[in-house]
Amino acid sequence: MCGIVAYLGHQEACPLIIKGLKRLEYRGYDSTGISVYNDEQLQIYKKAGKVAELEKTLKGKKIHSTIGIGHTRWATHGEPNDVNAHPHYSSNKKLSIIHNGIIENYSSLKKELEVKGYSFVSDTDTEVLITFIEDIKSHGISLESAVRQALATIEGAYAIVIMDEENPDQLIAARKGSPMVLGIGEGEFFIASDATPIVEYTDEVVYLNDEEIAVINRDEFKIIDIENIELDPYIQKVELELDEIEKGGYEHFMLKEIFEQPNSIADSMRGRLDAKNARLTLGGIREQADALAEANRIIIIACGTSWHSGLVAEYLFEEFCRIPVEVEYASEFRYRNPVINEGDVVIAISQSGETADTLAAIELAKSKGAIILGVVNVVGSSISRASHEGAYLHTGPEIGVASTKAFTGQLSVLTMIVLSVAQRKKTITESKFKELLQELESIPDKIKKVLDSNDKIEYISSLFKDAANFLYLGRGYNFPVALEGALKLKEISYIHAEGYPAAEMKHGPIALIDEEMPVVFIATRDSSYDKIVSNIQEVKARKGMVIAIVTEGDVLIPKMADHVIEVPRCDEALMPLISVIPLQLLSYHIAIMRGCNVDQPRNLAKSVTVE
Repeated sequence: MCGIVAYLGHQEACPLIIKGLKRLEYRGYDSTGISVYNDEQLQIYKKAGKVAELEKTLKGKKIHSTIGIGHTRWATHGEPNDVNAHPHYSSNKKLSIIHNGIIENYSSLKKELEVKGYSFVSDTDTEVLITFIEDIKSHGISLESAVRQALATIEGAYAIVIMDEENPDQLIAARKGSPMVLGIGEGEFFIASDATPIVEYTDEVVYLNDEEIAVINRDEFKIIDIENIELDPYIQKVELELDEIEKGGYEHFMLKEIFEQPNSIADSMRGRLDAKNARLTLGGIREQADALAEANRIIIIACGTSWHSGLVAEYLFEEFCRIPVEVEYASEFRYRNPVINEGDVVIAISQSGETADTLAAIELAKSKGAIILGVVNVVGSSISRASHEGAYLHTGPEIGVASTKAFTGQLSVLTMIVLSVAQRKKTITESKFKELLQELESIPDKIKKVLDSNDKIEYISSLFKDAANFLYLGRGYNFPVALEGALKLKEISYIHAEGYPAAEMKHGPIALIDEEMPVVFIATRDSSYDKIVSNIQEVKARKGMVIAIVTEGDVLIPKMADHVIEVPRCDEALMPLISVIPLQLLSYHIAIMRGCNVDQPRNLAKSVTVE
């Protein structure tokens, strides 16, 4: 959630920061702003709405500054308007701040400051924080010390960057529970929520850890902790190319990322899967391989789309490894006093690697002796650092808020983990192991065939773009796909949709079915095929409109369904990788036809860093 961009160097800060904020638009936001040192004072410009609105505000203004901070805000405290937008001034307007996260004790701090005579313009916790820092600084101490003292007092999560009118050659940044990266260029420094605004200028970065503070001057920087202990910064190379975060000729990032999946899945398997020699190499879980194979129980924690990939993994682990699996919403896990035994393995799944609920669940599980394996897409992210071991997706940056290629990347990596464990436990025959490796290797080519149906899916979408409700039904491995298909439609088209196990339709949802209700069946050839045929007949008997995802060559279901979309044959354990593709395209086209912003759906954020 929210996006931070800051700069200190020799270039004009304002256009650089605006460009960086545009790179972070995928994170989701509702207002934006910038603060610069211009005409020997701090100046703030901010607007509700998109970065384009801020650009209009800045047009024609004479701004010359080589230091600045910028922000895209996703509202938490106070509605999304000009006043509540970031940056915020301190009371004396000598300091300005941008902030991601939530200060949980801001209300009590605000009351204490009001007693001292301070007043506030906005409804935000952020203005309280910068005023608190100003109050500490007013006692004659440096801004660096004031920030340290304030952060030792506040409760909650933050990623902050602060400018000081009295020292326009310095930025101070800090984080706890919200991501922040420092880019190191030649005579210049960049700060951002992730590396996307930075890669155009430098590939050397430092990922700040929790309760670390970066003090950045024009010719040097240092990293300290809240106790003022100086730390050795770990400088890393960013493996991210600029063209990966551009649209590359596609109208939207979401469409680009859907069509990237043959390559992104192949990238997730590269160097790991050798089908010819029947070999899997997962270096990221090597040290915990025995613990994973010997686990009495696996707990998967995730949110949203990642939770759906966890459901598929549950089927896979239980079928091929014979290990009991529980799949938990991370947001509920930590609040219900879960039973966690030492030696339990917790698999944390997150696209961004920064999901606040999942991070909190990880810390709870670790405190009880669980082994944590992270499955994330973003290298250097908080979850990857908090895990004992894990595996990166290597699917490349996902800019569209609604996850597509990260979902199939998660399925690919989780499938490889499952097969590796099954082989280690000898709960899978060598012939089945080889067969599944060959099937997995063939998935990218099969997805290409599904993508060839894009025009047909677009036509079907045009018939149902005005529907008020959708029902998605699947059985077995395809039940989580039904959930994911429904979520995609809700996220980007704002049509109400529900996913159910097909057999559960008779236990309530069947009451909704009439001639106005489109019902999407994931009805590929698998062990539940005959049952799902019966479910389709039940819907047709009630005049429901059926859209069926079927295995190519199926002759039975096309006679019953109103519309069919064929996908290639595949082992049912791997079918979610294929059957989800038409559902992604269906959601995309319906949303576009309804005039929705598919890359930045309303109210949503890519990286959910608040609980």
